[in-house]
Amino acid sequence: MDAVLLVVAAVWGAVTGLLIPRAAYRFAVEPEEPWRTACPAGHPLAGPVRGWLGPPRCAPCAEPGAPATPAAETPVRPDEATAGPRPTAAPALHPTTSTPATIPTPATAPVYAPRLLAPVVTAVVCVALAAATGARPELAAWLALTPVAVLLAVVDRRVHRLPDPLTLPLAAAAVLLLGGAALLPGAAGSWTSGLLGGLALGGFYFLLFLINPNGMGFGDVKLALALGMALGWYGWAVLFVGGFAGFLFGAAYGLGLVLLRGAGRKTGIPFGPFMITGALAGLLLGALAA
Repeated sequence: MDAVLLVVAAVWGAVTGLLIPRAAYRFAVEPEEPWRTACPAGHPLAGPVRGWLGPPRCAPCAEPGAPATPAAETPVRPDEATAGPRPTAAPALHPTTSTPATIPTPATAPVYAPRLLAPVVTAVVCVALAAATGARPELAAWLALTPVAVLLAVVDRRVHRLPDPLTLPLAAAAVLLLGGAALLPGAAGSWTSGLLGGLALGGFYFLLFLINPNGMGFGDVKLALALGMALGWYGWAVLFVGGFAGFLFGAAYGLGLVLLRGAGRKTGIPFGPFMITGALAGLLLGALAA
């Protein structure tokens, strides 16, 4: 049963992780910009859920004669350098040569977003949570929340932003999913403790935001609601460990930037990935101890 559970968790993480690159590409914009609806060359993103679900490939970009530069209405910003190479037109049939043009296929279409790291990370995290939690009801909540958490980490790393359409539903989903888990036999946590943990961690981050708005974004405050709910499920000790681990990981990263790249005290870093990683560490410890 344990082996089956791990396999199911790995498959779930890999499948949902494959949907992250396109969503991250669309969400990774500045606050004043609308969500992306086209590839860097201007081709509309088609697919389920108004194009939000789909592979990180643009088949039209591979067609002979496709534009090699981004369209004017969809500029490529400097931060998109982390989103993979820009698409280029495929070689076309030249009138002076007999070499035929390459026929575009889904496998050869240009990639506008990294497509391997997110599925691997999501699958590994899901397997780790399944191994630590076992066949307890709250595992369903952890597996459902993990892809959104990974997506948030990717977006924040690219543009230092945690979008409301992700953070707020994540907090609501944590409340509802853990509420359902608490009603089932075998649950190892407390929904009430989780709710208080979400309010406590969210309130703490809100206080930090009021003290230093330039150092703590309001998106971090909203993310803390969901993370606090998850950590508080296993109790106050786990909440403290997971919350502290986030600051510890962020501080270590900032120190590394100072030592290796000469960054200053005012250099901004995306804090969301460290909050999420710290919460994962706390959840693993809490699940193992429960």
